[in-house]
This record gives sequence, C-alpha cells and structure tokens, in this order.
Amino acid sequence: MVNFSKKLTTDQIPGWEEHYFNYKLLKDRVKEYTEQTKEGNRDRRRVLKDFSKLLDDEIEKIVLFMIEQQGLIAARLEDLGKKKARLQDLPLLQEISELREDYREVGLDLVKLLRFVDINANAVRKILKKFDERLGYKFTDYYVSSRSNHPYSQLQQVFKHVGIGAVVGALSRNLGDLEEREGSYLNIYDQHPLAIPKDPIIDLIKATADKLTNSTNFLRFLGQHALIAQEDTTGSEVEHIEEDKYHFISLVLNLVNTFLYMVNTYIIVPTADDYATSLGAAATVCGVIIGSMAVAQIFSSVYFSAWSNRSYFRPLLFSSVVLLLGNVLYALAYDLNSLVILLVGRLLCGFGSARAVNRRYISDCVPPRIRMQASAAFVSASALGMACGPALAGLLQTNFKVSVLTINQATLPGWVMAFGWFVYLIWLWISFREPALDPDVKDFREGSSSSSSARYLEHEEMEQGLAEQLMPSYEDDQTSQGGRLSAPSTLRPASSVVSAYRLLTPSVKVQLLIYFMLKYAMEILLSESSVVTSYYFGWNTSTIAVFLAILGLTVLPVNAVVGTYISNMFEDRQILLASEVVLLAGVLLSFRVAGTYTVAQYVCSALLTFVSAEVLEGVNLSLLSQVMSSRLSRGTYNGGLLSTEAGTLARVAADGTITLAGGLLGRAALLNATLLPSLLICLASIAATMSTYNSLFY
Repeated sequence: MVNFSKKLTTDQIPGWEEHYFNYKLLKDRVKEYTEQTKEGNRDRRRVLKDFSKLLDDEIEKIVLFMIEQQGLIAARLEDLGKKKARLQDLPLLQEISELREDYREVGLDLVKLLRFVDINANAVRKILKKFDERLGYKFTDYYVSSRSNHPYSQLQQVFKHVGIGAVVGALSRNLGDLEEREGSYLNIYDQHPLAIPKDPIIDLIKATADKLTNSTNFLRFLGQHALIAQEDTTGSEVEHIEEDKYHFISLVLNLVNTFLYMVNTYIIVPTADDYATSLGAAATVCGVIIGSMAVAQIFSSVYFSAWSNRSYFRPLLFSSVVLLLGNVLYALAYDLNSLVILLVGRLLCGFGSARAVNRRYISDCVPPRIRMQASAAFVSASALGMACGPALAGLLQTNFKVSVLTINQATLPGWVMAFGWFVYLIWLWISFREPALDPDVKDFREGSSSSSSARYLEHEEMEQGLAEQLMPSYEDDQTSQGGRLSAPSTLRPASSVVSAYRLLTPSVKVQLLIYFMLKYAMEILLSESSVVTSYYFGWNTSTIAVFLAILGLTVLPVNAVVGTYISNMFEDRQILLASEVVLLAGVLLSFRVAGTYTVAQYVCSALLTFVSAEVLEGVNLSLLSQVMSSRLSRGTYNGGLLSTEAGTLARVAADGTITLAGGLLGRAALLNATLLPSLLICLASIAATMSTYNSLFY
C-alpha cells in the first residue's frame, strides 16, 4: 500500500510531471516550519506569509497548465467542427465514423485533464490539513477565505474547474449530432437531458467531473442522506464486495424494516395526547410517550451497530420480536389502565431500532455499482414511513370491543403494527440470507490488531483511492518495508466513543450540532402538533393525521428539487447557511405574539420549518460525509451512528421539553415555551456555521 506522496508520483501522466503540485516540497517545508517553531526561530506571521506564497505559486502553476490544455482541447474541437461542417453536404459514413473517433480521443484527453485537476486538488487539501495539524494554526480558514472569494481566484479554477463544462457540452452536442438517429432532426437542446443517446465517453467524462466537483443528482443527494460510505467505482479497482454476497430479497427486507420502524414511530403522534388523557395523565405527557422510543434508541443504536459486526440476521430477528412485543404492550395498556405499561411498550419499540443494521448492510453487503440506489431507497423508505404513519392513524378511527380487548383509535395503531411486525418476522425467517463474513473484514471492523487484518487494510486503502483522511496524528508519508504503513491502526475504524470523539474536527462538531438543531425543531413541530392544533383550532385526529401526512409527503419532492437543481447551482455551504436562516424564519413565524393564533400562520410556519429542515438535513449530511474522517466510515462507532445519536438525543430533548413545559406552564403557554429553545439552538448553529464556513469549501 502506497502513501499519498508515492501515489501522486505514480499517477502522474507522462509528460506532465513538471506541472503537478509539488507535494513533497511543501510537506518538507511544513516539517521545517514545525521544527523551527518549536525552537522559537520562526515568527508566526512570517511562516504564514512564506507558506501562502509557496501555495500560490504551486496553484498558479497548475491553473496555467490547465488553461493551456483547455485551449488545446478547444482548438481541436474547433478544427473538428470545421471538418464536420464540410460533411454536411456530402455525408460519408466512413468519414463520419472517423470524425466520431476523433471526438472520442478529445474526450479521453479531457478525462486526463480532469484527473490531473482531481489529484492536484486533493494534494492542496491534504497539505492544508497537514499544516493546520502540525502547527496548530487555522491556516485553511484564512487561505480559503482570502483566495476562493477573490475576483482573480485561482483556487476556484482548481476546485471548481471553471470552463470545462463548456468543453463537455461541445463534446456532447457534436457526438450527439454524429449519432445515427433515424428520422430524428432534433439536437441535444431540443430534448430532455435524460433522453439524449449518450456516447460511453460522455458518461466517463461526467463520472470523472462529478467525482471532482461532488456535483450531484437526485439519486446521489438522497443517498447522502443515509450517510453510507460510497466507493469510487469510476476506476478499475476490484470490488471487495462479491456479487454472490449480495442478495436482493435480503436488501428489500432491510428496507422494509426501515419503513415499518418509521411508520411505528409516527403512527401514534396524532393520538398520543388522547391516549394520555384516557389513562388519567395530562395531554402534554404525549411528549414522554413519543420520546420514550427515542430514549431507548440511544442505546439500541450502539449495540445493534456492534452486533452487526458478527451477523445481520440475528439483530433483525431480535428487532422484530422486540417491536412486536412492544406494540402489543402499547395496545394492552388501555385495558390495563396503565401508563407504565404503555411507556414500557414504547421503550421496547425503541430497543428494537435496527436502523444501524440497515445502514451497515447496505454499506457492507451491497455492491458499489448499486449502493447509491440502495442508499437512496433507504432514505425513501424512511420518508415514506414518516408520511404513512400519521396517514394510517387517520384511517384507524373506530371503537369496538373484541372479548375484553378495546379496539379504538388509541389502541389500534399498536395492534396494526404488531401484526405488521409478525408478518415481517415470518418473511424474515423464510427469506433472509445471512452473508458470509470474511474473517479479515471482521477483524478490520472490530479493530483487531491481528495479522489477518493487515491484508484487508491493504485492500481497503486501494479502494479508498483519493478519500480524505482527517486524522489529527496521521502521518501519510510514513512507510515501512514494501511501502506498507508502519501503523495499520491509522486506517482502523474507531474502537470506542472516546476514539471516535477524538476524530471529530471543529467542522464535524458543527455539522453534528446542526443535525441536532434540525431534528429538535422537527420533533417539536411534529410531537406537539396534536396538542397545539386541538387547543387553538379544535382539530380532530383525522385532520391532524392528514396535516402530518402532507408534511411527510413533501420530503421526496423537496429533495428532488434540491438534489437535481439547487445543489448544482450553489455550493453546499451556501445552501446550508440559507436553509438555517429559513428555518430560523419558520421558528420565528410560529410564535404566538399577540391576538388570535390563526390556522394560516400555523400551517405556513410549519411548512417553512419542516421543508427548510428537510433541505438542511440533506446538505448537512452531504457535508458531514465530506469533512468526517474516513476512519468513521466503518466500524461500530461510524458516522451513521454518530449522526443517529445526535438526532435521537435531539428528539429526546424535544419531547422532554414538551412534557416539562406542558406540566409546568400549561397548554396555553406550551407553544412559545417549546419554540424558545428551538430559536436559541438555531441561532447558535448559525453562529457556529459562520465560524467554520471557510473550512466547508469542497
């Protein structure tokens, strides 16, 4: 396994060597600065000035060569365009075929240029992080802020490859014109982009450009919600996930588990306040009823994540049994007239949360070629469950007895979900296929230091390609014999909460704070909706269910717009900050200031809060996946677990706030009392985002 310095050398395109970023020179200079600073022989300002000049010179060298190559490609395209024009009057199939091949050669040269920019951009990122780690400065913030937003920015050329899009467009149009389309007189501008017959070289160019810019489409945007590691499949690397390890029905069972769990979470929201009052408690105890599931999930996420190191079938089986039992207890609590049994039932449902297993299965057992689709399906299943839960509750408006059991709108959600988990349990037992765990992979997952894990480490690093490694003590140029890292543990997943916490940079901590904030705001909105709307507007359960279902159904359309259009027009950090501001506006609009609190004000503020939170969640997790250490991409204490824990804690805090505020201040003051913490946390997250804004330049 080679380190980055050697990789930069071996991946260089012959003839272009002198134009690459001189990573070794700057790495040596960082080492020199570190030693001189420790000895007190270097002034801090002088170090920053000297290193900035070195970086400017290296980036300028890259940019000038890139512009030169763009000009050569543009000139070749112009010549080919003239040749194509001469064939308009006398089209000869042989010459058209030759012309198409000439365009493809230009496309291959463009791919070479994109890869040149890619590895140089990665070298710039790595040296900036190395400088900050070694000298303890926030040089990256200063350098990016002063260069990226300048009108003469060369950094923009490296990271955003300005102008190459026009070259890609010219290639696509001309290759499209040369394709044989019988009876068609349309060019590419007359058709939807997805309907254009694409030459394979165009797909290769697009894949390479997308890798460089992190530009996204709806599918990729949805996949990033899941925070599941995606492998780079544009190269020729061997996939470590074998096709015979993948089982479609097992993947479907994981997705159904996700869907049912989200339905289970939200099906009780419209009726939780009525259930509480029927058991002699205050309506605001609905916060505890809803939140008890999240309390248990804080612990279940950890043990399920650890359990999935050894098996997928057994944790899913345990999850289904526990959820079945929990829902039965939830339904029986009415006839037993016991709030304790109701809460125990909801706690058991939380202990059955296997979302960590679902994520892990997609990450480890789905081939990279379809992992993005599987990740998008995971998010879609969650969103659909979130919408179906309240909608289903709205349909369960009945009241009758079967022997000694009462079947009404409060108990029926429990019985329905118990039946759903029973059917799922049978399907799981019959159809799930446990994938064989490679002992080397198992050792690596669990952080074993055995020699067998070393072979997997080598394979893992090869697959990671140019992946970022945000490890404070990582020395990416240290090698032992044969080029192998002398400390394999630097690539091993975090083995404890403490080691995971040490890998959290300020940018990662801010993104987790944002995730906490948006989940807190959403949980306040959803969990207290039944209490607030019945108090101010007299809404019944059916009306509340329809309202919550409509909110849930906005998830996929909003993500489609953001993932397809907005994320390709603006940087992630710009969308992030704008979404936080809009969310703040939604929270402010939700306050009852004076006079009558109208339905229009509540609905508009709820839509503004919920939609902005959904947009924020997608962008937040996208940025989190970029700034998080690669050591957190796998293992028990992975990035998905950290984000899940942050979101679950937010839900617990929000539901606790509802119950506490309702118990102390009453329903009349509940709305403003619960919105105030949302407002303060939102302001804190905006301030934190501004403090790390420049480090989010990707």
